[in-house]
Amino acid sequence: MARQVGVVKYNGTIGDIRHFKIKGLSGNYAGLKGGASASQIKNDPAFKRTRENMNEFGGCAMVGKSIRSGQAQLLKQMSDPQLTGRLTGIIKKINLEDKTEARGYRAVLVSQVPQYLVGLNFNKNRNFERVFFAPFEMTADENRNVITLKVSDFAPMNYVNAPSGATHFRLINSISVISDFAYNGETGSYEPLDGSLNELGNVVYSDYIALNSTSMSNQNIENSLPGLPTMNENVSVLACVGIEFFQKIGENYYLLNEGNCLKIQSIF
Repeated sequence: MARQVGVVKYNGTIGDIRHFKIKGLSGNYAGLKGGASASQIKNDPAFKRTRENMNEFGGCAMVGKSIRSGQAQLLKQMSDPQLTGRLTGIIKKINLEDKTEARGYRAVLVSQVPQYLVGLNFNKNRNFERVFFAPFEMTADENRNVITLKVSDFAPMNYVNAPSGATHFRLINSISVISDFAYNGETGSYEPLDGSLNELGNVVYSDYIALNSTSMSNQNIENSLPGLPTMNENVSVLACVGIEFFQKIGENYYLLNEGNCLKIQSIF
């Protein structure tokens, strides 16, 4: 794939070369047009492996979409343009762990290998661990429908790396449910094993905390799934920790665009 670096800008196709842009990246790109037809890919035996890969890729994309939907309330200010692709790549690794189904129809069992998702920062350029340094943990009750963010005593002025202009911050306890997905031969698509719980989520914030505070007592931020539903072996609860920054002017708090971040801390 070529990348245009000169001053001439154009769109569309010239001869056998097509020109395009890639979301999240600067500049213009070029590549040869053509390739196999849709009919060839769908029917030709030579493309059997391609069809298998496409089928599973579609399933992985659906799982990634469900994860994003469960955290949709926060993603606008917490994600980068490549999140969708990065998340699909992680889900594909989970997909490859299934050894029970045939290639092209392997399930996506997050409940079996949740470690692939733990530690994911929704914005790769804003790592939570580089912004907030105080000791904390996230714990679940025995029913996995109440998650508590516990933060030990800390001094915000020493343990928070805030952006310029910020005067306050809030900690975030955001939880959502992701179901395992499996291929349904009757519908010809991947579906959640528990559609009623999939994408269920909730967000709870701490109070506004002044960045110039020299001490802050323990913070216990409890978050419950709506209706306190009964969890089962086919679903996982994503426990995300985040922080967002504000500038206080008078009695109002204004959310800043910089510094805000969200991370999958634990999966229960």
